[in-house]
Amino acid sequence: MASEKEIIASRVAQELHDGDVVNLGIGLPTLVCNYLPSDVHITLQSENGILGMGELSKPGTEHKDRINSGNQFVNVLPGASFFDSCTSFGIIRGGHVDVTILGALQVDETGTLASHIVPGKMVPGMGGAMDLVVGAKKVIIATTHTAKGAPKLVKRVTLPPTAVNRVHLIVTELAVIEVTEKGFLLKEIAENTTIEEVKSLTDAELFVDDDLKIMKPFLV
Repeated sequence: MASEKEIIASRVAQELHDGDVVNLGIGLPTLVCNYLPSDVHITLQSENGILGMGELSKPGTEHKDRINSGNQFVNVLPGASFFDSCTSFGIIRGGHVDVTILGALQVDETGTLASHIVPGKMVPGMGGAMDLVVGAKKVIIATTHTAKGAPKLVKRVTLPPTAVNRVHLIVTELAVIEVTEKGFLLKEIAENTTIEEVKSLTDAELFVDDDLKIMKPFLV
């Protein structure tokens, strides 16, 4: 049986298109590249200075000089390039990233993201998320629906915002939700849940699409 993270990552992979330049945030989003359909070829960008990144390295094949922004060993594809952070963030801030996929602590119905807490504390930091969320053409959040039972999808974020009104789509283990001018629009639900359950675990109003579908993760 697939884990929650596998369900989320495999469903997010369906949102990527051939030729996209994509940045994967640390944690769950790094799994997305493992579930791309065979006919979809994307260019992965890592903000520490890689364009053309491949999948995570298998144990025993690691190269000490090939790591992503999450300090994980990765492979690179033919034609990949390496560069400094200045060039990397020039790519991001210049609007050359088609899609960024990030985790979240909270997302609210206006598309505002909170992905870090307080500098100096032993908690997640912002990393390159502020630049990525503002610079990418499309922002997808890959996250579990709740954290220790508390909803992550809320009416208004209560943690420091990473960026305001920038999230386009949220994928959890229970649902696919589009952020619209009206608020959260439920587009898909997992086959093992109900609309009522998803609503009960969402701390904001949830509108249901007239063409609501069942999530179909692409597990390989």
